[in-house]
Amino acid sequence: MLDTLNYKHLHYFWIVAHAGSIAKASERLHITPQTISAQITTLEARLGVPLFERAGRGLTLTQTGKIALQYADEIFELGQELGDVLRGGPTLGPIEFVVSAASAVPKTIVYKIVEPALTLDSNINLICKEGPVESILADLAVHKVDIVISDQPIPNAFSIKAFNHKLGGCGVTFFAAPALAKTLKGTFPDNLNNAPMILPTVQYGIRKQFDLWAKEREIYPQVSGQFDDSALLMSFGERGMGIFFMPSIIAAEVCKSFRVKIVGQTNDITNSFYAISAERKVRHPAVVAICEAARESLFTV
Repeated sequence: MLDTLNYKHLHYFWIVAHAGSIAKASERLHITPQTISAQITTLEARLGVPLFERAGRGLTLTQTGKIALQYADEIFELGQELGDVLRGGPTLGPIEFVVSAASAVPKTIVYKIVEPALTLDSNINLICKEGPVESILADLAVHKVDIVISDQPIPNAFSIKAFNHKLGGCGVTFFAAPALAKTLKGTFPDNLNNAPMILPTVQYGIRKQFDLWAKEREIYPQVSGQFDDSALLMSFGERGMGIFFMPSIIAAEVCKSFRVKIVGQTNDITNSFYAISAERKVRHPAVVAICEAARESLFTV
């Protein structure tokens, strides 16, 4: 049972995992290989799952072993830091703040959301990642990240313990490369009808909003591309592949970075943004700073 976990056994596991073999761990610990092997066997029996598998003369971690090692790394790193603090020595350095952003969230918005955390008096070591929502929420579940930034709340299909903290939202602005913008006829939004357009893929909530909004207005663009990644979408838009839309709060940056023109704007389609954490009440100072700044000054709705 996990509640009877022996930390000496865990320490032997940790050393073996990093050494790559029981023989090398034996040299480091000055303990016989038989003793270490017996302790690892006892740990696996209590957990009810294997942590290692044979690989030639060495050992490799099973999938469960990899997860256990992540926790063991944190446990023994914290133990070392605690000892340093109690002895009056320095801590192990800056506070790590791991942010993971969904691929659909524009990079400029990620920066605007995260920026307040970088101005704290605390020494923050920012680690920023991105990926599909499914993958980064899985990382949150095993405490590999502190916060997930997403344009949608946790999908109902996920059974992980995590909480949505809505940061706010804004309308969307439509852009086109200059040559394409000159060919558009009429005023917005009628100028989108029969025009080439590139869109987020259908699994994103903002795409569903757009489809409904266009249908209600009997606007039928010619969809020439669909993208999972917002930066990739804008790069193709810059080349004239089609009209595209982005959150209005970054309209100026989009025009400058991608050399495109604004062809319309609406608040009837709303981009919402969320900070997703493993805590119902956020305590990490960087997450608190992000939530407060976003709600007070960044977003319009």
